[in-house]
Amino acid sequence: MSAPTGIGTGDLRSNPRYLFRQPRALQWFDNGRLVKRHDCERAAGRFELFLDLLYVAILSNFADSLVEDISGAKLVKYILILAPSWHVWSDLRELMNSFYNDDLLQRILILWVMAVLVVYGNNAPLVDKDIGAMRATVGAYMVARLTCNLAQLLYSFSSYQHRRQQRLWVGLSTLFMCLFIPLYLESISIPAKIAVAAVGVCVEEATWIFSFSPAAKKLLHSRYSTAVDINHEMDRFAAFYIIVLGEFLFFIIVGSPAAIGFNERTIRAIWTLVIAFCLNWLYVHADGSIEHDHPLRHSVYSAFLFVLIHLPLVAGLLAGGHVAAVSVAEKGFEDPERWLLCGGLGTGMICLYGFALLHGSKDERGTLIMDKPLRLIMRPITGVITVLIPLAHDLNATKVLSIIMALFVFCVLWETYGSLMKDACFFEHWTDTKYPERVIAEGPSDKEERSTP
Repeated sequence: MSAPTGIGTGDLRSNPRYLFRQPRALQWFDNGRLVKRHDCERAAGRFELFLDLLYVAILSNFADSLVEDISGAKLVKYILILAPSWHVWSDLRELMNSFYNDDLLQRILILWVMAVLVVYGNNAPLVDKDIGAMRATVGAYMVARLTCNLAQLLYSFSSYQHRRQQRLWVGLSTLFMCLFIPLYLESISIPAKIAVAAVGVCVEEATWIFSFSPAAKKLLHSRYSTAVDINHEMDRFAAFYIIVLGEFLFFIIVGSPAAIGFNERTIRAIWTLVIAFCLNWLYVHADGSIEHDHPLRHSVYSAFLFVLIHLPLVAGLLAGGHVAAVSVAEKGFEDPERWLLCGGLGTGMICLYGFALLHGSKDERGTLIMDKPLRLIMRPITGVITVLIPLAHDLNATKVLSIIMALFVFCVLWETYGSLMKDACFFEHWTDTKYPERVIAEGPSDKEERSTP
């Protein structure tokens, strides 16, 4: 594949000359050659970040509803209401990645979808208790997805580069959304509705993969095909990951659960903070290589896996982080909380192992102190041990969090040390610490100044 080609240096910000701008594809493939409309590096827009603020509340509400009454059925419900909200976020992420122009239409689109998500976020935790909540949840979800589909369809008329795949996605996505219609019926039992929702979520994932896969490109015989702005994609996924880690931190402060002074609750709060910090460290650290290809650049298959792995990663850490945070104020620590905490964090760590494996290392063997397989081995080991901790029934919340914190810190130290070059030193010598000699530029002489008119 040849190097990206930039055409023009247009500004991606809103243009004061137009309230509604023509949606233009920002990047695409032309017979396998990546073409970019702008040479500038993209970051998340301010209104995209505003959307993320709503997800802070939505995710917290979902996790809180799970922790209130932990059971297998509640865990299934948690996954089935979290996945659709993730799909709506992904729809907007992809739309803004390909056609971001920050005009009035896009801002109204974000506001409208957020308003619909308010309905979804309030009703989703109650779907198993009230048919009205079920209908409001499914209706809000379908409206949000159909709104994004209509935007994709509209944009397909204004820009030809993504047209065929956009219309394929819109057609299949809208068609398979009919799978959720049985959820409106009161006569259908809850177990049957769980099966319907699970099938619907899986079909939507498969539809997305197919619509933007190489197989679809061949089927459509299109010269032009979709491409993503990788920097923007990385930025958006990292932002959502930070939202999830925020669940670890919110409840260790709000309501002052660790007051007064320094006590055992304070220790649990600090350990929760350290665990979240380690998880952020490992995500940023990736596979620890000096040079690597990000999964979105490595291959189309690693790109799909990178996107898909974020859903179980988010689900696990959100649930585990919420239990860790609320345990600061709790006196009791029963088996359900213990299993959810350890299972969620362990699943998250195993997903972070898969996340790191997807990065294509370019380092030659022996460049770093540890080669990649050995360097990353502590992630799955830590994940498995964390999942099995609840088998020790006599451990209270403080002991469980202490063990998890120690495991996560050791994993971070192991990878950080293993990612050093073989000739690395612990401390760099400090140089250039003194002020440089002051150089005074010679000005014109007094005689010259007096002779100047």
